[in-house]
Amino acid sequence: MDRTRFFVRVAALYALIGAFMGSHMAGGGGLQLSAIHAHILVVGWLSLFAFGIYYRVFSIPKGSKLATAHVWTSFFGVFGLTVGMWLYYTQPIDGMSTFNTIFFIVGGTVLLIAFALFAIMAFIHGRFISEDA
Repeated sequence: MDRTRFFVRVAALYALIGAFMGSHMAGGGGLQLSAIHAHILVVGWLSLFAFGIYYRVFSIPKGSKLATAHVWTSFFGVFGLTVGMWLYYTQPIDGMSTFNTIFFIVGGTVLLIAFALFAIMAFIHGRFISEDA
């Protein structure tokens, strides 16, 4: 899998969703979903894009199990956090509040694990992170 391409493409989708939400809120005059909009743009667009650029700039080994875990926890964590946040704040289906809360918490926890894996990876694969070519 090309980690850079994967992250940049998924980030582009989150950018589109976040921009659409922002324009919809601005046009409608309602800011009720602004926290969800902000998280879609920050963790969905900016973080995933930054991770994609990280893999492009630094030669992290393709076979790294740590990098693979980072990619998938990032992907599922961003999805879980943003969708869980939407479910939690909008409660679109009656009687699902416990599920919505758990979905939100699990998504956020998986994303937190992704960021921890990224921090660990920055030190384990630190020899690849350099200004030298």
